[in-house]
Amino acid sequence: MANHTMVTHFILRGIPNTDGLQTILFFTFLAFYLCTLLGNLLIFSAILGDPRLHTPMYFFLCNLAVVDLGIPSVSIPKFLAILSGQNNVISLGGCMAQAFFYHFLGSTECLLCTVMAFDRYVAICHPLRYLLIMNRRVCTLLATGTWICSSFHATILASLTFTLPYCGSNVVDYFFCDIFPVAKLACGDTYILETVSFTNIGVVPMICFSLILVSYIRIAYCILKMNAGEGRRKAASTCASHLAVVTLFFGPCALIYTQPQLSEVLVTPLDVFGNVVTPMLNPAVYTLRNKEVKAGLRKLGGGLTMAH
Repeated sequence: MANHTMVTHFILRGIPNTDGLQTILFFTFLAFYLCTLLGNLLIFSAILGDPRLHTPMYFFLCNLAVVDLGIPSVSIPKFLAILSGQNNVISLGGCMAQAFFYHFLGSTECLLCTVMAFDRYVAICHPLRYLLIMNRRVCTLLATGTWICSSFHATILASLTFTLPYCGSNVVDYFFCDIFPVAKLACGDTYILETVSFTNIGVVPMICFSLILVSYIRIAYCILKMNAGEGRRKAASTCASHLAVVTLFFGPCALIYTQPQLSEVLVTPLDVFGNVVTPMLNPAVYTLRNKEVKAGLRKLGGGLTMAH
């Protein structure tokens, strides 16, 4: 190691096997990113601006909108700069920031999905005690807990990754600094990082997914016991949006992190889907199936029109 110079920056190669497609990718990613920002900002503004939406369910949805604003913002601006022919060099600090915030926000979304499943369980299975159980203090504690736990998770992973010695190649064969592509370049033993990564990125989401599954088994049982058809439809409708978001989030994650031997051909599109497409679809999923959010957006639109 004495013969090597320590790495102070990394070079991002971009998406593998896309030579000559830079212009198409640039406009595609830019369009997705702008739609994601617009959709999530609208949801966030509609919930804040409509007192009728100041309920536990929409409080957590607000948190989800913030996460969905953040996830693509970690990687897409830098990737757009690379695609437009600008600098593909990222500093060591910038690389650390990308890895930290990507796993911080990803973990927050995972925990938020779990908390939202619990919220739906209480709302449908214990409707008379819902506001008593899911009071403002409990909601604040649950939301704060997800952000704090995720920050610990990301700090551990980023610290383990960037305390490894980097003294050889500094070319990251990917479009952003995720932990696995960066760790491949380390000239030290990555066993501890791999073990902790498996626990943090593999076991924790599996526990979250299991808790969501248990919540929905209980919810399904409660819905089946309901007498009124209208009550059943309403209960099923409020769960459908959340189930769609859970599927969009856990589907790609499960394939990427439980199948490390998958070829790059499959991993990269799934990672792009999780980074770019899912945060854009989440607002659409909640808006299309939710009359209250639609009403909030109409109210927001009316307010903007009056302001003009």
